[in-house]
Amino acid sequence: METFTLDRLKRKAEKLFEPSQMQTGRVLEVRYWQLSTLIEIDLHLPFADMQQWTEIPYIKFKVASFTYRDYTPSGWDAETCTCTIFIDAAHNGPGSNWAKQLKKDDTVSYFKIGTTHQVAESTSAVIALGDESSLGHMLALQQMVMPAARFSGAVVMGNDDHRSQFSEFFRSPLQTVKRDDAYGHHSLIQWVIGQQYTLENTVFYLTGNNIMVSQMKKLLKLQGYNSCQINAKGFWS
Repeated sequence: METFTLDRLKRKAEKLFEPSQMQTGRVLEVRYWQLSTLIEIDLHLPFADMQQWTEIPYIKFKVASFTYRDYTPSGWDAETCTCTIFIDAAHNGPGSNWAKQLKKDDTVSYFKIGTTHQVAESTSAVIALGDESSLGHMLALQQMVMPAARFSGAVVMGNDDHRSQFSEFFRSPLQTVKRDDAYGHHSLIQWVIGQQYTLENTVFYLTGNNIMVSQMKKLLKLQGYNSCQINAKGFWS
């Protein structure tokens, strides 16, 4: 009885304090990559004005009571109001648990659609570097950059199946790199050195876990790239 009362109070409080701008969408498809630790979700968001997505967006989804998580669409179609998000579910957390229980035709709720304030630079070479948690962000950057600029980069992945599935499922200039260190920055910088990028007209976009992003920024500066050539956004610690 006590648990039932607490649940009722919690639901009432949630309705009272939940943001009034809450919108809903529908799950079109859910695809689990091998081992179910990377989840690809297609969504229909009829109230989203995707024509306005001139910078890389994020969507603040409600994943549990009073709990929200930001996810970047990896690609979208403004005409049909559809998009895809990737969720790294290799760890336990509200976002991962929410994604694991989603199925086709479920309703999803989101508080708002905002911008990451990352926009494609007017330069000849754009290089994206990240990990599994930033896969959607990197693919969104690809959609915004190509074909106006040369786009390349690498995503570090610890799972062999995910690396092969990415190459199989996507026609992308992004390459997969095996993670040989805890956070991935050593693996990525070795990849960058092997590409022999020029110092001029090259801009890097770093996304993923905070340690990898901060260390990659330092390592790129040691290679001679200046702060103006490095856009960094960390997602988690």
